[in-house]
Amino acid sequence: MCLCIPSKICAFHDDESLVTVDTLGVQRQISIHLISEKLAIGDYLLIHVGFAISKLNNEEAQESLIEYKSMLENMSAEDAQALFN
Repeated sequence: MCLCIPSKICAFHDDESLVTVDTLGVQRQISIHLISEKLAIGDYLLIHVGFAISKLNNEEAQESLIEYKSMLENMSAEDAQALFN
């Protein structure tokens, strides 16, 4: 299953096509090679298999995060962890 959870940019790297994002507390490096828009720390992205596929405005991201957090609260810890592996 693939979920596009809004991920917040935490850091840019020397390689201009890589950023670190935070996805519900899990940090990872992803490629922004496919995004043509200007990006900044704190921007939200949707990610698929390690690539940012679109930029979200803050309101869209917050609405989605509320839904995902609600969903996670109703899952077992094991099922919730499986989403991030």
